[in-house]
Amino acid sequence: MPRKVRMTKNGILCEVGDLRVCLDPKTADASSINFVSHAHSDHLPSKNGGTILASIETNEIANLRGFKMENHIELFEDFSLIDSGHILGAKGLLFDDIFYTGDICTRDRGFLQGAKVPKCKTLITECTFGLPEFIFPKMDVIQKQVNELISELYGKGIPVILMGYQLGKAQTITQLFGHWGPLYFHDSVKQMNTLHQKFGVDLKEGIGHSEAQKMGLLDKKPWIMVAPMMSGKNKFVQDMKSKYGAVTIGFSGWAQSTKFSFGRRTDYSIPMSDHCDFDELVNLVKESGAEQVYTIHGFVEEFAEHLKKKLGISAQPLIENSLDDFT
Repeated sequence: MPRKVRMTKNGILCEVGDLRVCLDPKTADASSINFVSHAHSDHLPSKNGGTILASIETNEIANLRGFKMENHIELFEDFSLIDSGHILGAKGLLFDDIFYTGDICTRDRGFLQGAKVPKCKTLITECTFGLPEFIFPKMDVIQKQVNELISELYGKGIPVILMGYQLGKAQTITQLFGHWGPLYFHDSVKQMNTLHQKFGVDLKEGIGHSEAQKMGLLDKKPWIMVAPMMSGKNKFVQDMKSKYGAVTIGFSGWAQSTKFSFGRRTDYSIPMSDHCDFDELVNLVKESGAEQVYTIHGFVEEFAEHLKKKLGISAQPLIENSLDDFT
């Protein structure tokens, strides 16, 4: 059966015979099966249309974030949703010997189990960190480093704010470092944690920052708080620093490189990511056994070139107007 994969203005389109499959489309297409890999805002469609295939967790998180999926399904014919290890509910999609990773991480992190990569003939993979300089420390090394840093700051009576994406990293941080106390949360993180708890994720309880401030609890230092990633210019961060002398520790894969200043917007920066690092991406490709690899999101040209020159794998960036027929 003839198959085509291409990048359109609306995102990735796969055509298998008469079947059209849109992968993380910007707008759900009425004539297609629309697969939504996870509920980060850059992967959610802006409008409904047609059938949307996604996990139940992605559906509920999307609803919490203001997008209500219409015609949502969790199962469809011979399509398999594969845990991608990125955030709660994140999935890759395997169909007709094609595997689309969505955002993927093969490393265990707290309650998140690393993805197990299925065999396929065609692999469409993200490569957010597709440069050799992005090799992340092991999780036990990160935990030891951060625990020692918190201990040092606590010894001086300094409160600590741990920062990561509101959806995903904030919950991992909560589980890894929630043994410190008293424990508080930025209100938005507390709301997202509550939804995770509904799905059985074991996260320690804590008070939201607004309530803690009203009760005067933040005046009793030291304490720890989990908050979304923000710049030092953000009013919340400035208030926490000026009123309580708080120190910020940010978690971002971009902190691994000195080239990207936005990865180091906090007092201390820890290179921890919900994506594969470079070596993990290479291993992912090898494990898939794919004959053809398409790279999306990130260092697409550099990673495709590495796969071709170093590993002899047929690979190319999937960009708009590129089109391939394969069998």
